[in-house]
Amino acid sequence: MNTTTDAVTARAGSAVSAATIGTVGLEFAPSWLSNRLAEAAHEGSARAFALARDEFIAGRRIDMSALAADLGVDRTSLFRWVGNRDALLSEVLWSLAVPTLLQAEDATRDLRAEERVAGVLTHFVDDLISAPYFRQFLQREPARALRLLTTTESEIQRRYVATADWLVRRELGDAPLGGAIDPAELAYLLVRISESFTYADLIAGDEPSTDRARVAFRVLLRVV
Repeated sequence: MNTTTDAVTARAGSAVSAATIGTVGLEFAPSWLSNRLAEAAHEGSARAFALARDEFIAGRRIDMSALAADLGVDRTSLFRWVGNRDALLSEVLWSLAVPTLLQAEDATRDLRAEERVAGVLTHFVDDLISAPYFRQFLQREPARALRLLTTTESEIQRRYVATADWLVRRELGDAPLGGAIDPAELAYLLVRISESFTYADLIAGDEPSTDRARVAFRVLLRVV
């Protein structure tokens, strides 16, 4: 793991009780745009974000020129409001990940410990694989998608690792699997498994698979 991920997960681990599965990612890996949106200090930023999110859910490419035109401003103003296209896409993607994580947590509320961790992440993978607009984005912009979703420079991966770290610590404590592995390291491995099976078509030319992700999560977590 790199030092950025280490720092994020270390901070996540220090405040397990203070966060939720829907807030921990943004709390520990904020961006300029996420802070701007949270502060609700600029109406134009909020309008641009909402419109971009609607376009994405509709399965359409977020085009900055078209977005600016729809908002009645020039591209320069739009970039001042939201940053560049990657920054806007990242916040749109994470805004859709949060309700998916909340649904996964709710679906596994009767489970505990390793079963709960595996269950939450399996549900999350399944929802990503099943979402038509998300698959359309992956197929339309595969290189950009992998860069925004799976690299250490991405706020999205840092948020996902922090969320997995928070989940591991909540369910398994600070010495998971009998102390065989650090929570931050386990979280990172779980995220990599999630990415491998969610984006299998882009990474290895294979079919994305919830079933194989479930098996891998359970094997790593020693769920029999």
